[in-house]
Amino acid sequence: MGRSPFTLAAAVTAALPGAEVTGARSLSADGDGRFDSAVASLADGRELAIRVADDDDAARELAAEAIALRALTDGARAMLPFRAPAYIGETRIGDASALVTELLPGFQIEAAMVPPGRGAAESMGASIAAVHELPTSVVRGAGLATRSAEESRADLERLVDTAAATGRVPARLTVRWREAVADDDLWRFESTVVLGGVQATSFLFDDDPERGPEVIGLVGWHGLSVGDPAVDLSWLSAAPDAADDVHRAYARSIDRATDGGLEVRARLLAELEFARWLVHGDSMRRPDIVDDAAALLTALAEGLRSDDLSVIHARNGGVDSALDALDRVPKTAVADVDTSMHTDAYNPEELWSETADESDARSEADSDGRSHSAPDTLPGVSSGRRTDEEEHRAAMLDIPTEDLSGVASLFAGTSGAAGAREDSHPLAPPATAAPDDDDSDEAQRAARAALQRWKSSSSE
Repeated sequence: MGRSPFTLAAAVTAALPGAEVTGARSLSADGDGRFDSAVASLADGRELAIRVADDDDAARELAAEAIALRALTDGARAMLPFRAPAYIGETRIGDASALVTELLPGFQIEAAMVPPGRGAAESMGASIAAVHELPTSVVRGAGLATRSAEESRADLERLVDTAAATGRVPARLTVRWREAVADDDLWRFESTVVLGGVQATSFLFDDDPERGPEVIGLVGWHGLSVGDPAVDLSWLSAAPDAADDVHRAYARSIDRATDGGLEVRARLLAELEFARWLVHGDSMRRPDIVDDAAALLTALAEGLRSDDLSVIHARNGGVDSALDALDRVPKTAVADVDTSMHTDAYNPEELWSETADESDARSEADSDGRSHSAPDTLPGVSSGRRTDEEEHRAAMLDIPTEDLSGVASLFAGTSGAAGAREDSHPLAPPATAAPDDDDSDEAQRAARAALQRWKSSSSE
């Protein structure tokens, strides 16, 4: 590993014969070392991203990404309200495979920082729905995986059994998960085209002066398949403030029968990331990973109410904030996972803040008995506001440099199981948050101030 950007950029000509490379630079969000990556500038003004795999897992991911991007024909892309990276070509650098794609513009927002209301949350929900509305022939024609509801259910049943066989899963969780898998009502859904695990950092935003942040690009297509739509919504366990608005926008945008178990399955899938981490450690014979996963599972079990041994059918009905439990896990047991980028163009403007009328409307809704409280959370999520955390983030954002590598991690989430490396767990929690009763607009103002500080410092 550690190839220079110039070495990587030179290889672009092998994937794109005739290309005239005029410059090269490192990607500002270059992940955890699973890939060597760089940006190549071409004489025609285009910028391309090149990623090189240095192990078998990363190579398989790049190969899957190449197939998926090629499967997105012009017709399929025209159906999407955002851009997907264009496939440019593949090559080899020594014994390693490399993938060259278009570099998309846009900025990313960490899951816990996604504001509720108009703007980012609604745009994210509509974007996920647009992927799920693609014809399944797009996937089937490319020979990619397809799973029926029953096959998805069987996969999870095997995962639960395999995790339980390690003897490191609390009995309460095993019962909870098995009851969920056995609940027929949860598994009556129509399989759709899915990305195989959207993360908050899959979305690239531009800031509209009237509507707020809007999705203009979507990256991370290596999991493209046909399967359970809940897999692309499980990341919302890490976005408690925005989750309701994302789900509502998704429901408004999707043109199919209502899936009553969608949110519950999404919660279940988020919890089972810990089980996947445990099974991974056990299969690799890595006691450190097994112990880490076991600690996280214990924390999750402790975050559940004692009288709740099944997956509830309401998002706010029986799970306490798991962040309180995760805070008891030593920080050394929690490491970040790969957030390797597909974009290098950070240009964040002020995040959308609700207008006074919208805020009043929410207050009136509360007075009518309609709750807008944040949902119960899953591992790595706090149900409280993050005023102290945002002040901490603002201090970190005050970095006088035009290179964004110092702040990229503040807007990068996790890449899920597919991106997990052996020394990190798949759902790293955010910093400790203190409960607060402030409205969402105050939290958004703090986020706007942090972004403004970053812009001011980078321009000095």
